[in-house]
Amino acid sequence: MKKLKKIDMHVHCIEERGIPKLSGHFYPTVKELRDIYDKIGVEKGVLLPPGTCPEFTTERLSPREAEKIAKDYNDTIGWWFCGIDPRFGSNNDTTNFSHYLNYYKERGARGVSEQIANISLDDKRMLNFFKHCEMCDMSVTLHFGKEEYDYGVVDDLHLPKLEKVLKMFPDLKIIGHSVRFWSELDASVTEETRDSYPTGKVKEEGRVAHLMRKYKNLYCDLSSLSGYRAMVRDKEYTYKFLEEFQDRIFFATDIHDPENINPDNPAYEMLNLSAFLDEICEQGHLSYTAYEKICRKNALKLLDKSEE
Repeated sequence: MKKLKKIDMHVHCIEERGIPKLSGHFYPTVKELRDIYDKIGVEKGVLLPPGTCPEFTTERLSPREAEKIAKDYNDTIGWWFCGIDPRFGSNNDTTNFSHYLNYYKERGARGVSEQIANISLDDKRMLNFFKHCEMCDMSVTLHFGKEEYDYGVVDDLHLPKLEKVLKMFPDLKIIGHSVRFWSELDASVTEETRDSYPTGKVKEEGRVAHLMRKYKNLYCDLSSLSGYRAMVRDKEYTYKFLEEFQDRIFFATDIHDPENINPDNPAYEMLNLSAFLDEICEQGHLSYTAYEKICRKNALKLLDKSEE
């Protein structure tokens, strides 16, 4: 079997090291990211600019800087998403987000960066934002968070507001991500467990599969510990999940720190995703067609690129 170089649909980096995070760590530089990519078999990634929203922000990366990184380091960052906060403009539900989106799209942005604004997913400002994203044909990546003192859009247990949005904007490509999304792989998730990394067999199929089956505009990326651990908790279920939704799943890492490659770092485990996909295809548990789509073809299709 030919192992494929992956396209990373979710990564964070900066051109040169700046202010440290409150943890004392840093976002990786492009060079540090390249070193990690070479170790785990990734060709290049899609830059989701850090600091899109004020929540959980230390380093801020402007759309202009993201565009420049993709231009200057195209062998590592092939594409970029623009960072937009739904409170931009007038901080109400009448802001003309097409003004921003069309400008950045013309500059080369291929989607909207990870949305971490800590407001309800069905807040009128958020719905207005989604309306313009749909009009401009710009996908949106969602990180789900708690209601307060957190970062990420807010939804209830079993993601009812996500379903509302998927129904309201059928032509908007929404990419699900984060613990509160992937914990919904099993219907037994509770308020107490949705912020953790559930383990063990998927006893009853959860909302993620139900929503993906019902709404063709829902996509997902396998990034971070949440995505990786969701895939390895019940491999028999994972094989079926990846095959069924092979057209709407993206390989992704969510690398956000050069320490991610340190085995002592808690996030190190997520870098095993690349090898995991290689192995389950080699072992015959995943078709090569699905493997190709998940590793790179789905990303290239969304990014309006084709294989050389």
